[in-house]
Amino acid sequence: MNLKEALTQENVGGYDLLLRALIGSVAIVVLALDLIEPGLWKWITALIAFIGLFTGMTRHCIPYLLIGFSTADRKK
Repeated sequence: MNLKEALTQENVGGYDLLLRALIGSVAIVVLALDLIEPGLWKWITALIAFIGLFTGMTRHCIPYLLIGFSTADRKK
């Protein structure tokens, strides 16, 4: 498997995908409603929101790739 295939192969699915999207969405709502004081926690929440939504949309997680783990359906 070459690098391009490794970086585009889906390895997130099922409840893991739902949980990532839900956590990312909740973090976006918390940021939009300004429920967190400016500072370090706001940046951490923004990072959680970005990672959750990005991995949910692309269905790819780099740490999963590194450890060889996948929750995606293999029936394709």
